[in-house]
Amino acid sequence: MQTRKKYIFLTFLASWLLLFFLGGDQLRRFAFFSGRKAEARRSWPRWTDRSLLKSFADPEELQRDGDPSLPSPRERRAARLSVSRSSSCRMETCFDLSRCERNGFKVFTYPQERGQPVSETYSKILSSIERSRYHTPRPEEACLFILGIDTLDRDRLSGQYVRNVDEKIRGFPLWNGGRNHLIFNLYSGTWPGYTGELGFDAGQAILARASFDSRSFRPGFDVSIPLFPREHPQRGGDGGWLRQDSVPPKKKYLLVFKGKRYLTGIGSGTRNALHHIHNGKDIVSLTTCKHGKDWERHKDTRCDKDNVDYERFDYRELLHNSTFCIVPRGRRLGSFRFLEALQIPSAVRCIRPERVLAFQQQTQFLWDAYFSSVDKIVHTTLEIIKDRLSPHRSRSRFLWNALPGGLLVLPEFSTHLGDFPFYYLQQGYSPSKKFTAFIRAVSQAGSLSQPILRLIQAVSGSQHCAQIVVLWNCEKPPPPSGKWPQSSVPLTIIQGRRKLSDRFFPFGAIQTDAVLSLDEDTSLSTSEVDFAFSVWRSFPERIVGFPTQSHFWDPEQRRWGYTSRWTNELSIVPAAAAFYHRYYHSLFTEYLPAGLRELVDGLAACEDILMNVLVAAVTKLPPIKVTQRKQLKEGVAQQAGCSDGAAGTPPAPRSAPARAGGTAGSPRSSQPQDCLNQLADWFGYMPLVPSRLRLDPVLFKDQVSVLRKKYPSLEKP
Repeated sequence: MQTRKKYIFLTFLASWLLLFFLGGDQLRRFAFFSGRKAEARRSWPRWTDRSLLKSFADPEELQRDGDPSLPSPRERRAARLSVSRSSSCRMETCFDLSRCERNGFKVFTYPQERGQPVSETYSKILSSIERSRYHTPRPEEACLFILGIDTLDRDRLSGQYVRNVDEKIRGFPLWNGGRNHLIFNLYSGTWPGYTGELGFDAGQAILARASFDSRSFRPGFDVSIPLFPREHPQRGGDGGWLRQDSVPPKKKYLLVFKGKRYLTGIGSGTRNALHHIHNGKDIVSLTTCKHGKDWERHKDTRCDKDNVDYERFDYRELLHNSTFCIVPRGRRLGSFRFLEALQIPSAVRCIRPERVLAFQQQTQFLWDAYFSSVDKIVHTTLEIIKDRLSPHRSRSRFLWNALPGGLLVLPEFSTHLGDFPFYYLQQGYSPSKKFTAFIRAVSQAGSLSQPILRLIQAVSGSQHCAQIVVLWNCEKPPPPSGKWPQSSVPLTIIQGRRKLSDRFFPFGAIQTDAVLSLDEDTSLSTSEVDFAFSVWRSFPERIVGFPTQSHFWDPEQRRWGYTSRWTNELSIVPAAAAFYHRYYHSLFTEYLPAGLRELVDGLAACEDILMNVLVAAVTKLPPIKVTQRKQLKEGVAQQAGCSDGAAGTPPAPRSAPARAGGTAGSPRSSQPQDCLNQLADWFGYMPLVPSRLRLDPVLFKDQVSVLRKKYPSLEKP
């Protein structure tokens, strides 16, 4: 009998250990389940990997330059200033800060001259600036100016070389010796010396340039950008190639390189030396002499063998299966290999395996945050310059080097890590224990409907509610204060502008970290509010709410579809009943360009979709649904005062879910889908992440005593 029990126990233990090791990443934190199929390979970085795949980078090292034996920040600053004083320009001497103080950081792009050719790459750069939140069509408002002349390729032998640039820019009234101008450049110099000459006098203009050398780079003034190809995507861009199961980091090849070998001239010495490390096993260095018009005239004894070996290996396969990648210079200092190695990823140092993984993780983050598209490269350049204009409000090294990245952290909102929803777990902070209920009211007769009275009473009954803010979005004034119900928390009325985007405006009245966004006809109990808030405090970077919708790809129409049916899959939690961090109000209003907010104001339900798309783009995570009663909305009779379709008027309430939120074929039914597809086009990809997760209270609907349940009222119909 004892032996039988012993074998049963061992069998149970072995089964449990097997389950833990094979599925432990799903068991360790139940709240990170998503709707992705189990067999799908997941790219990094993802927020879930903070618990499932440990970040091997020390947060403190993300804030310093590297080796602690290097000079202190004060010494580095003094050295930089001494270099800057000896060079021609600094921000204090060559940039008119007063232009930025008057109207803020605004960027003006010169109109393109008729008949003047512009390369595809420079067109992408101009488009990125014009799509940004900083663009202004009025030069008198501008802090920074961008030339309409294509300055990317300054090789005199290139077909895209623009001549007589000096003569043209001197005729611009705004040029002013280049002051407050930003010039982009990828290629400079020509055969055989490939010097860094631009072929025109840039004067006091800031250079955003690939292939900088230490003699021409002006620290704290110029911006070094990566060399990127013509095919680099305008927006979106492919994700990195580091997978969740890419452990251990050591791969088939230790070190690889594949590229051209220059037989003569500048750059030939660097790549000619690479054959010494090639052993054909774990170190593979492949070069070819087949480039240029007269390569056969200069070929050496190694060329024939090198050309044969070069064709034996696929470049992508080498990068995917290598631990390290060499990024040597070519004719110019810049190399396409830099961005290729970031995406794959690789590192160029001999270090311990855990440090290799740390570098791989960090390269994936840098690629995704700053380099995967032309938009990100250009916007990063603008943000670097903007930080230099206000050093007291600039982003720290940690904000630039940690998820979600410097582009998505607005220093205008705060410079304290604890004020953002992204750093609580990493920095040991906690979100506030109170929330603000933010109710959008559109009662057309200028009186209070019964649903909003019950909603205010239910929300104010929560022990976590700090205040209630009502956004009055109707032409008629709100009822006098005596008509509003008495509540145990402060009640504030804000007169809206009757725009749908007002719902996500960063009103100063909202002081708590958490915002509970509600429609006036939403029906919630105090227990539902308390449980949803407790869930949000565990996931403050996400949207947590009750009603859900989902997106899907329609292969017949080749566009994204939208449904609000009750299904097992979700990707959108509407703001009719949802918790989220107040920082997303600032991100919605100040980060997104005005064109997107205008789109929202013209399409029904588009503001909900845009907020969910924005949060998903930031976190790479789906929203979280919590348990709810089937009836979330109460009917509100349509009354005179705000005609249907007026700005700020939401769609008619739904008593039951419906596909696309309206009658098939009606204009309103297609508006959410139109919104979804326009947003996917603007972002360059579909940020929404599907999920099949719903969180219920412990013992929810279990056959146990109600005395053991914290939220027994949630089970009532």
